[in-house]
Amino acid sequence: MKGHVHSVQSLGAVDGPGLRYVVFLQGCPLRCAYCHNPDTWEYGAGEERGAEELVRQILRYRPYFGDKGGVTVSGGEPLAQPAFVEELFSRLRREGVHTALDTSGIGDPAAAERVLAHTDLTLLDLKFAAEEEYRRHCRGSLSAVLRFAALTAERNIPLWVRHVVVPGLNDTVEDMRRIRDMAEGFPNLKKLEWLPFHNLCLEKYQSMGIPFPLQGVPPMDADRLEELIAKL
Repeated sequence: MKGHVHSVQSLGAVDGPGLRYVVFLQGCPLRCAYCHNPDTWEYGAGEERGAEELVRQILRYRPYFGDKGGVTVSGGEPLAQPAFVEELFSRLRREGVHTALDTSGIGDPAAAERVLAHTDLTLLDLKFAAEEEYRRHCRGSLSAVLRFAALTAERNIPLWVRHVVVPGLNDTVEDMRRIRDMAEGFPNLKKLEWLPFHNLCLEKYQSMGIPFPLQGVPPMDADRLEELIAKL
């Protein structure tokens, strides 16, 4: 089984527990206003890699990530290539490697179930708390995300919810409380991470000739984000 890989990061520290080997896959059905990787949108782009060959490469880094870390597959959207992720995770788990799926939760439910059968941890990007906001700012569906979250709960897979806080878009205490309340409704929730928006991606958009929807929006100030979190 082969998949299209955008890039890899051999020693990631923010994509799950411990040190992680992170595989970024190509292809994404969403167009989120604050997406920082527009170069991963296109399906079929990137480097074609075989799952078996990629596992051999990953295992060379096992002395670094060891038993406390593992492998995270991100994107793009990994559920856009479910068969490849399913085989990759299956092979990794046979080797005793911890697997984490970093996803928006958008994808075919049956295919997602097959991926989750080999997943030890799910990192779910919960972007907004209302269907209309998902449609307007992501061209996606909250109901699809909630359906995916329910699948992780059915399998009792530990869940980390991530949420990007953007100035002027979703940075009020009320906005964040809605996200918190929704996340805490997931019975398998283990962690809720608040991620500050940054605009370091602007150069990518410019080089690709794509307008950045949040042009002019400043990065989220870390101190202000901490103040908001304290008020929840």
